[in-house]
Amino acid sequence: MPGDVRVTVDAVVFAIHEDSLEVLLIKRKYEPFKSCWALPGGFLEERDKNLDKAAARELSEETNVRDVYLEQLYTFGEVGRDPRGRVVTVAYMALLAQEEFELHASSDASGVAWWPVKELPRLAFDHENIIGYAKQRLKYKIEYSPAAFELLPEKFTLRELQTVYEAVLGKDVDNRNFRKKFLNTGVLRELDEVTQGTASRPARLYSFNKEEFERLPDRPVFVF
Repeated sequence: MPGDVRVTVDAVVFAIHEDSLEVLLIKRKYEPFKSCWALPGGFLEERDKNLDKAAARELSEETNVRDVYLEQLYTFGEVGRDPRGRVVTVAYMALLAQEEFELHASSDASGVAWWPVKELPRLAFDHENIIGYAKQRLKYKIEYSPAAFELLPEKFTLRELQTVYEAVLGKDVDNRNFRKKFLNTGVLRELDEVTQGTASRPARLYSFNKEEFERLPDRPVFVF
């Protein structure tokens, strides 16, 4: 009915690929913005028990990404942001290791792909603004939370960890200072393993020590 306000949920899913922060996008199958790229998402439905489950459903249906933690990010409700009428969007953010998921487009998506945040295509609705907001939130999160480790596999090198920070912050980080700060905190568990099958010299592997991270007295800790 005219004047009704509808609710949608969108998911901003970040991952690191090589040296780049990337976001998961779908290609819209229908109008409005047919064939434009957009965030995975859709309207809240009667069958959805809550907003969290609606966001998880849409992400799974449109991309095949499931069983990931979705953090509620922000609510966007400006007038004119959707040509179909007054729509309020509850956005979520997820962080994951890209290689752990196989993408499949379905539902109302005709395609799905990772896109570098620095090289986004033309986006539907106000999704460029939503991604920008999420990226800024992520910059803050990696300073005081274990968010960076969600973008890594269970076992990683110091170089891979530094790459996460540089990709999210959008700047180079001093190598010596970075390694010293992390190794001194005790949040990294050194493993008796090194990288295998690479052209470069084998590098020591580490894992994240959540218990030690929880013992850190001061936040933010990892500011570069």
